[in-house]
Amino acid sequence: SLAIAFLIPKQYKSAAKIMPPDQSNSSAMMLAALAGHMSSLGTLGSLAGSLVGGRTSADLFIDLLRSDTVTSHLIDRFNLQHVYRKRYRVDAAKHLARITKITEDKKSGVITIEVEDTDRNRARDLAQGYLDELNQLVVQTDSSAAHRERVFIEQRLHSVQADLEDAELKLSQFASNNNAIDIKEQTRAMVDAGARVQAELIVEQSGLQSLRQIYGDGNVRVRESEARIASLQAQLDKMTGSPSPDASSSATTNPDAAQAKPALYPPLRQLPRLAVPYADLYRRVQVQEAVFQLLTQQYETARIEEAKDIPAVSVIDAPGVAEKKSFPPRLWVTLLLTFLSCAVASALVLARHYWSSMLPTDPRRALAEEMIPVLRRRLLSTFAFRRGAA
Repeated sequence: SLAIAFLIPKQYKSAAKIMPPDQSNSSAMMLAALAGHMSSLGTLGSLAGSLVGGRTSADLFIDLLRSDTVTSHLIDRFNLQHVYRKRYRVDAAKHLARITKITEDKKSGVITIEVEDTDRNRARDLAQGYLDELNQLVVQTDSSAAHRERVFIEQRLHSVQADLEDAELKLSQFASNNNAIDIKEQTRAMVDAGARVQAELIVEQSGLQSLRQIYGDGNVRVRESEARIASLQAQLDKMTGSPSPDASSSATTNPDAAQAKPALYPPLRQLPRLAVPYADLYRRVQVQEAVFQLLTQQYETARIEEAKDIPAVSVIDAPGVAEKKSFPPRLWVTLLLTFLSCAVASALVLARHYWSSMLPTDPRRALAEEMIPVLRRRLLSTFAFRRGAA
């Protein structure tokens, strides 16, 4: 037992602990802030909030560490086929997987990489090799993902910019053709102005009745009051969009004069009809502006992420050279082998005693004597066949 325990080669273990990057990256934080500011847009704010999320996790890192890419690079880097005396790469990969243990702490998310080898320096180098390959793979993946994200956002930004310019052009043309600067404010101003003009018209009509009773219809004051009433009535008709008979006749007789004086504001009757298309155009401009602002900030963030070249893996404990062996525990191996040897020897002694105590005429002994040569020949033929196939 002591000889076997000391003949078993020593195994040395080297361990490293890493922490995956924080899932709340800068772009996710930016999207969360924008989602809060764009709550008035409803669907767009929900879309931005749904984009918040991380790109990495501990499970992803463990899968990357166990991937064929990392294993193949380690086999080539340390010439493991020659070290482990394996003819095929798949056998060397299986041996490397057996001596490597990758675990995750569910509470903290820390990933532990343990490599066990007969050479303490090679165990340390393999553990460090896992970190190097993982960091290189993650950096390449993040760089390509950041590049694709930057290209996509750039194309989308150009498209949204064209849509925004088109929406602004249509809104300006509509406002220019219909004198619609701000429908809500214009409606309020038109109603207030119409109320004032109508109040002045009522006052002038009352004063005209008094003047007629005092001075008659041919008096200068009566004619002056009638002229003011006609002017106020024309202003009121112009505001409401229902032209007076005098204005209609003058427009019929002199159409050039009517076209030479365009209205400063749209009539009050046309404001409800203009409100719906104006609101649609205005809403489209606001949505396109919000999307353009969001994509602009995302584009700048994607450019920064693409330009980054920093380690993606945070190393908590770097692998070191093991000072003590991790296997075998020679004391326990010696005790276990001694116990097994005693148990096997006792079983053989008891079996031999039981065999010698059996009578030669015992049918069980006769059956055993017939079966033992057959089993021996079968085992020998099986071994010979496997040796010839190898």
